[in-house]
Amino acid sequence: MAEYKHIFFDLDHTLWDFEANARDTLRELYAHNQLEARGVHDMTLFFERYSFHNDRLWDRYTKGFIKQEELRWKRMWFTLLDFKIGDEPLSKTMSVQFLDRLPYRTNLFPYTVEILNYLRDKGYRMHLITNGFDEVQRCKLESSNLTSYFEEMFTSQRCNSLKPHKEIFEYALKATGASVSESIMIGDNLDADIQGGMNAGLDTVFVNHLNVTPHVQPTYTVLHLKELEAIF
Repeated sequence: MAEYKHIFFDLDHTLWDFEANARDTLRELYAHNQLEARGVHDMTLFFERYSFHNDRLWDRYTKGFIKQEELRWKRMWFTLLDFKIGDEPLSKTMSVQFLDRLPYRTNLFPYTVEILNYLRDKGYRMHLITNGFDEVQRCKLESSNLTSYFEEMFTSQRCNSLKPHKEIFEYALKATGASVSESIMIGDNLDADIQGGMNAGLDTVFVNHLNVTPHVQPTYTVLHLKELEAIF
């Protein structure tokens, strides 16, 4: 087993429970904007449609087909269209509301704080590599009391590159003074985190929260964050 010194984590869906936090935020916006009165009678379905469009547009964003601003408001626009609400101003207003409220949510995956304490106590240097937006991601860390665990956060904005492109990983390695051989990438996304880490020559850990069958082969796979103790 390699002796790692630097651990690079993904944030959303790996440590910070994006789905739970997004659901709570959208439930608040659903009530605040009186969507039921406009014909959106099923909050669960509203969240499902939002998740569908968010995933689809994030995929297009990471592949360079759309810009950040288009991603931000069109995921809400397409969701409202599914309920026959063609209101662009409302879409843009709700997009701002969503990003204003979402980063203050604090749902984490089980054992997040415990594993970060465990790794810090063992002397590992920890960093984040995320496709999220600078201000939003920093707010998530501060609100969830996670800031102190990480020396550096590398976002697509900072690095001018997106996972899975190797350039964002190479930027992070250079900035931290870490070598490939002493570094490892941990994340939940097989394409962005695992294939991306592999593109840069890194060992990887796939955090398989959903117990899916991987289409790429990581160095390690865990189903729960506590299982990281067996690797480190």
